[in-house]
Amino acid sequence: MTLSALDLFSVGIGPSSSHTVGPMRAARRFVLELADAGLLPHVARVQVDLLGSLGATGRGHASDKAVILGLMGATPEDVDTDTADERVRLACEWGVLDLLGTRAIDFDRSTDVVLHLRGTLPGHPNGMTCAAFDADGGALAERTFYSVGGGFVVTAQELASGQSVGGADVEQPYPFTTAAELLDQCSPHDLAISDVMLANESVFRPPAATRAALLHIWSVMRESVERGCRREAGELPGGLRVRRRAPQLFEALRRRDGLGALAGAGAATTGADADSAAPTASA
Repeated sequence: MTLSALDLFSVGIGPSSSHTVGPMRAARRFVLELADAGLLPHVARVQVDLLGSLGATGRGHASDKAVILGLMGATPEDVDTDTADERVRLACEWGVLDLLGTRAIDFDRSTDVVLHLRGTLPGHPNGMTCAAFDADGGALAERTFYSVGGGFVVTAQELASGQSVGGADVEQPYPFTTAAELLDQCSPHDLAISDVMLANESVFRPPAATRAALLHIWSVMRESVERGCRREAGELPGGLRVRRRAPQLFEALRRRDGLGALAGAGAATTGADADSAAPTASA
């Protein structure tokens, strides 16, 4: 398995790649599989069970919200973080869930997205099962997913078969598996670490495309920090009663001598408590 830098750093809704990004991708993948199998028109109800760490800490990590958004077809990369909470609230309030935005079904958050405080699945601590039922309550499909880190998701079958996450095995000009091996590639070729990494990324895409993608990630990270600094004081989402600190810290820094111009330019001067509902680059 050869991973690209863009496999390790990707744009996704916060606060966690494993507990938020992964469940959203798994839920969306399940509904896409239903659509590909021609089952979506027959679905009357879905149930997602979050177990292990996903169930125990899912409320604070917004795993349940991520699942609801994923079932509606949202992706971690493109979900509108300014309207995501409202979309979830309306689905729960109206009792209607639009699968992939095309198939409206009855929805009860308390029974259809269940966070189990105890109980795990055998393959990985971050496990979840997705099931679909017809109008008579008959089972149409069921799939077990594992969020194995970094936003990567595998099914139980893929995990059992040893299928790797990320890209296929490809030959890179400067291969390494440890930091020491990376430095050993730099010295004899008179290259900086960034030169080695850019050359290795060239097996996946042209250098210009890599630069553009990395700059996009940087812009999203910066926007996330700035959004967190602009938000009013209060508590972070998730129900853990964690106080927002970024607005006060930013204001204190802005008032310090020498930082006025920086703040006036709109640059974020602190990343503390960047909004957990904003897109973040997560590894």
